[in-house]
Amino acid sequence: MIVLSTIHPMICTLSAKSFRAAGLDAWAKFLASTLALALAAAGCNGAGNTNPGIVPPPGTPGTQANDVLTYHNDNARTGLMPNESILTPANVNSTSFGLLFTIPVDGKVDAQPLYVSSVGSHNLVIVATEHGSLYAFDADVGTKIWHNSVSPGESPSDDRGCSQVTPEIGITSTPVIDRNAGPHGTIYVVAMSKDGSGSYFQRFHALDLTTGLDLPGSPKIVQATFAGTGDNSTGGMVVFDPGQYKERASLLLLNGVVYTAWSSHCDIRPYTGWIIGYDQNTLAQTSVLNVTPNGNEGSFWGSGAGPAADSAGNIIALQANGTFDASLNAQGFPAQGDFGNSFLKVSTTNRQLAVADYFAPANVQSENSVDEDLGSGGALVLPDMTDSTGHTRHLAVGAGKDAHIYVADRDNMGKFNAANNSQLYQDLTGSLGGSVFAMPAYFNGAIYYGAVGDTLKSFPIANAVVAAAPSSHSAGSFAFPGTTPSISANGTANGIVWAAENANPAVLHAYDASDLSRELYNSNQAANGRDHFGAGNKFITPTIAHGKVYVGTINGVGVFGLLH
Repeated sequence: MIVLSTIHPMICTLSAKSFRAAGLDAWAKFLASTLALALAAAGCNGAGNTNPGIVPPPGTPGTQANDVLTYHNDNARTGLMPNESILTPANVNSTSFGLLFTIPVDGKVDAQPLYVSSVGSHNLVIVATEHGSLYAFDADVGTKIWHNSVSPGESPSDDRGCSQVTPEIGITSTPVIDRNAGPHGTIYVVAMSKDGSGSYFQRFHALDLTTGLDLPGSPKIVQATFAGTGDNSTGGMVVFDPGQYKERASLLLLNGVVYTAWSSHCDIRPYTGWIIGYDQNTLAQTSVLNVTPNGNEGSFWGSGAGPAADSAGNIIALQANGTFDASLNAQGFPAQGDFGNSFLKVSTTNRQLAVADYFAPANVQSENSVDEDLGSGGALVLPDMTDSTGHTRHLAVGAGKDAHIYVADRDNMGKFNAANNSQLYQDLTGSLGGSVFAMPAYFNGAIYYGAVGDTLKSFPIANAVVAAAPSSHSAGSFAFPGTTPSISANGTANGIVWAAENANPAVLHAYDASDLSRELYNSNQAANGRDHFGAGNKFITPTIAHGKVYVGTINGVGVFGLLH
């Protein structure tokens, strides 16, 4: 008989991930089911090393093909899962595809579920709730792996007199995960809470991926000041008041820094527009930027979308209504640093935040006065494209309440011209049938938009120009808040556009990405409500990974896949 405890340095190299890497998935499953306890008892840490005692398995370092570790799949916020080899337009139909199970949780799921493959013997789906909870479930069968209430001894915040996130505010934004950080991978998340005295807190957490517990030094209380005389300022400094804000926008992990971007409760002043960065390893605050420091409002919403980032390390984001200084300095920037209702390019050079460029529409002041801002939508960074003259274009696209599709050149955003928007790369009017409380997705040379009261539309891009008219659209329309699509594909083949409808019951739709008029499936098609998965929740974005689709609701997550 071989005594494991005497040879565990050798057997620790025989992990499930090693066999998966060699393509032997059946052996991976065998090892996972038969050796997991033995390996743990031997002290394996899952990386071919040993550590005395039972150590949670860390998962494979680095992003794997099916991982969804951040909002809308990547920092460009394309919404594309390009490695989906199981789901195809041929098998996504109500005969072959449907609801597998629902996962109940303790509050609203406003954050997009995230997916982490091969964490020990499990694929995990990570779910955050407004009750201040974070869960890890086995993504294939729905069993709970761990659950953590991130603000023990306190309660989630009340809704602060605003119906946007109600009845409680805990974890609103989509977390971000780094499989390489910490001993086993790290989940970064922001939670709002209040204590028994009625004081409000925003905390930035770094949690172990395998246990859900705070890592050393976590959490950090979110505190910030910035030079200015705007809302909630004193002595020439604007002060961040945690009770006045929620973290609606998803987190962004960029070059070792986790960036948070803050929105208000409705438009209840005093508030201003904050971006705050934290070192992902030390959790120390690295930089603070206020984009309305001498004014008011101008926060970041994005209907749950996170600020995007380009390959040069710039943050690209749409800002909500707020003070805009129409008096410009010699460089064409607002003289007082107030950028309300702007399309922003924010540099992160040396981990310091600064507005590097911007675009504000010609009617920025009138839009501000009626709350018709860009900030209701999320920004998308497009891949590099070549125009008709052979020049490479670095573009970003965004839309908000005025229903314009704004296409900006990131090398020259356009700044502000009170006469018109001619300085902008493209301003598409009349293309969308309603306001945008969502963000687009990108796939195979097209962007996909789902505005309020409008159909889901595909806009092709040729020679670095977005078409003004859609190439196809869905037969049905989407009520408020419209829809933020996600896309699955195997490379450029088998493209499927997934869209959640905020209804009761909620509806998951699947469309042929090459022709949106061809609906492949929706969760109302099967008889007797077979695929109903709960009441809809606004701003929900479907997550697709390894043959399954995960959709949040007001009290859980619906999990869809092949039925046979």
